[in-house]
Amino acid sequence: MKIEVLYPEICNLFGELMNPEYLARSCGAELVYTSLKEKPKFITEDIALVYMGYTTERGEEAVRDAFRPYLEELKKRTDVGGVTLFTGNIIEVFGEYVEDDGGNKIPMLGWFPIHSDRHLMRRYNSLYLGKMGDMTVAGFKSQFGHSYGDVGEGLFTTVRGPGLNPDVKPEGIRINNLMATYLIGPLTIINPPFAKYLLTLMGVESPTLAFEDAAMDAYNTRIEEFSDPKRGFTY
Repeated sequence: MKIEVLYPEICNLFGELMNPEYLARSCGAELVYTSLKEKPKFITEDIALVYMGYTTERGEEAVRDAFRPYLEELKKRTDVGGVTLFTGNIIEVFGEYVEDDGGNKIPMLGWFPIHSDRHLMRRYNSLYLGKMGDMTVAGFKSQFGHSYGDVGEGLFTTVRGPGLNPDVKPEGIRINNLMATYLIGPLTIINPPFAKYLLTLMGVESPTLAFEDAAMDAYNTRIEEFSDPKRGFTY
């Protein structure tokens, strides 16, 4: 079993590389890394999970240009249930465009039905608490803008914090087993139920997580803390 990490040289800002690392440690998968100048391995190899994490604003355009030739291959993979996880601002790369402070619309890959804004002097920081079915997910956001568009139910349903933007409940995007979220950092480590869910989608039967007891203790404490109505959420 292999997990492919796309563009780790620039998509690594908030500890995101520990997301595929944790999954690999939990199931014995091999991690394979693909740089900006390489053809993604999921096109020719059997890859259980494709992962890409947060990058800089200039990095978004580099990812867009590097990945453009392979977008149709990712769509085909998604159509047949291939598992993919994007975290942080990578969700914007697959949208229609990003509008900057000057009103310039920077075209993106145009797959997701969203457009995004970008305000480099107004970083938005927030905690996040949401649901995926019966599963509760906690996380963090740190971004220069938000996204807008009809994404249906999204990936998560917001309980506290902003959704895709502060005015909506849906957070992220899901297309079959492709999942994209603005949540940053080691999302799989701080949400062991979500990590187990991903492993199940990858074909792991009855998955057991690395350091599962400690991860669950920390998760339960965080969910309790984030659920406290006295807890501030936006900074």
